[in-house]
Amino acid sequence: MASPSHLLLIALLLPALASFSNAGKIAVYWGQNGYEGTLAEACNTDLYGYVVLAFLTTFGNSQKPVLNLAGHCDPPSGTCRYLSAEIRQCQSKGIKVLLSLGGAIGSYWLSSSDDARNVSRYLWDNYLGGSSSSRPLGDAALDGIDFDIEHGSPDHYGDLAQSLVDLGKQAGTRVYLSAAPQCPFPDQLLGPALRAVTFDYVWVQFYNNPSCDYSSGVSAIVRAWITWTSNLPSSTVFLGLPASQNAAGSGYIPPEDLISKVLPAIKPLSSNYGGIMLWSRYFDGISGYSIAVRPYVLSDQIDKPNSVPQIDKANSLNVREE
Repeated sequence: MASPSHLLLIALLLPALASFSNAGKIAVYWGQNGYEGTLAEACNTDLYGYVVLAFLTTFGNSQKPVLNLAGHCDPPSGTCRYLSAEIRQCQSKGIKVLLSLGGAIGSYWLSSSDDARNVSRYLWDNYLGGSSSSRPLGDAALDGIDFDIEHGSPDHYGDLAQSLVDLGKQAGTRVYLSAAPQCPFPDQLLGPALRAVTFDYVWVQFYNNPSCDYSSGVSAIVRAWITWTSNLPSSTVFLGLPASQNAAGSGYIPPEDLISKVLPAIKPLSSNYGGIMLWSRYFDGISGYSIAVRPYVLSDQIDKPNSVPQIDKANSLNVREE
């Protein structure tokens, strides 16, 4: 049995050991603003480890699925199929590209377990490793599916997630699952699915929720972070943030505060820290947020920097303001 002095030493060393194992990546949502630049341009910045295509806004309950990529292209006319080449380009750089289901607006719900399985088959055939004559994005296979369920019922999303995993296993491939719950725990709509199935990535939305976002201070974020990471030990958890003050109603963290206050507070607390998620590529392109914070998000150190880098707009993303 270890002596009390040895136990004390271990306790003192644990935070230091954690500081060498907490490297992260940046995830970003792309697709909801025609001024945000192309998918290939987003990936060519080398800022992101994950790009989430937003959104499939209509699905379930026997509805015809609808993909909405805002001003980028028109799926019904086939003008989004050019994205296959850009998806492959992103994947060749090691970037995972996922399709997001849901969003703040749209018509989506699952009426039964059979309905969930039907939706999973549609996603497999039209966006993942299956085949269909009507694939909206062409023949490139996406890496996985993101769940951004913001209204409706929580029912059967666990069935949908499990069915996607099963389809991948049957084909000898992996379907990555991600989710974007709100920071109050548990999320009312995604909570049952997150309990039922292990999601690979969970980018918790620490914005538009004053009780647990930065408008209530670092301590509010820390409390919620501990809850999420401890309840999802097998998932990689991300701090979801707005990329500018205009990107959300609350929760914006200035880059210097993220670097010097928030990241040093949360990184030592869990081994499943994954980095940050940003809403969205458009706002990130205008603010240069990811450029300013990326070295500290990716770093496996948790020491506070001596100085905070200034955002270099000249080297920011190729994005036009509306």
